[in-house]
Amino acid sequence: MGFVILLLLTFSTLPLSSSDPNDEACLTQLSQTLKDPLNNLQNWTKSTFANPCSGFTSYLPGATCNNGRIYKLSLTNLSLQGSISPFLSNCTNLQSLDLSSNSISGPIPQDLQYLVNLAVLNLSSNRLEGEIPQQLALCAYLNVIDLHDNLLTGQIPQELGLLARLSAFDVSNNKLSGPIPASLGNRSGNLPRFNATSFGGNKDLYGYPLPPMKSKGLSVLAIVGIGLGSGLASLVISFTGVCIWLKITEEKMAAAEEGKIGQFMPDY
Repeated sequence: MGFVILLLLTFSTLPLSSSDPNDEACLTQLSQTLKDPLNNLQNWTKSTFANPCSGFTSYLPGATCNNGRIYKLSLTNLSLQGSISPFLSNCTNLQSLDLSSNSISGPIPQDLQYLVNLAVLNLSSNRLEGEIPQQLALCAYLNVIDLHDNLLTGQIPQELGLLARLSAFDVSNNKLSGPIPASLGNRSGNLPRFNATSFGGNKDLYGYPLPPMKSKGLSVLAIVGIGLGSGLASLVISFTGVCIWLKITEEKMAAAEEGKIGQFMPDY
């Protein structure tokens, strides 16, 4: 009996479990940069951020816990606005981030590079702008990068082709430009390959596996053909002119010779 009482007293002196301070900062900052016009995240409060997990149990809608840490955030199709906080990188145990099908704007934070355990990044169907951060290549465990249907500009970073685990990649329907990196468009070996649907809908993006770009003007062959045709026509006209000039000159010379002969002919 005395042992049981001693054991209870020991556990009573242990501190109550609390969230990781990094997770708390991550969630706090994210809630401040996101706007929730439909109040779908009404339980996202400061008091909940202080203790969002209990083992594998989550007290936050859209969050999944693993051993007391946030390891998955799925806030899809909630009409969210605002921007993505760079302090999201404080959720260092995060393995999946899905903010798809909202109206989130602004850039993709470069600080996402510090989510070293991230395997899934889905920011599709939003209003994200700016360039795709090349720093995402530092997230070595990334399996999925889905950024389709945004307003992203610039070129696709060739560094993303270094992600050996990347099995799904979609940047279609943006405003990207320039060549598709061969490390993504024409992968070799056993690496998964991505077809044209992963890159379509970007007017100024080109390269394999997209079909060749249609010329906006005359083709090179057409220009050469026109040049050759014009040159040939000019040559024919010039040659004809020379022939006419020679003919006229010859006739004048013949007439002059006849005049000279007539002067020396005797009269009978």
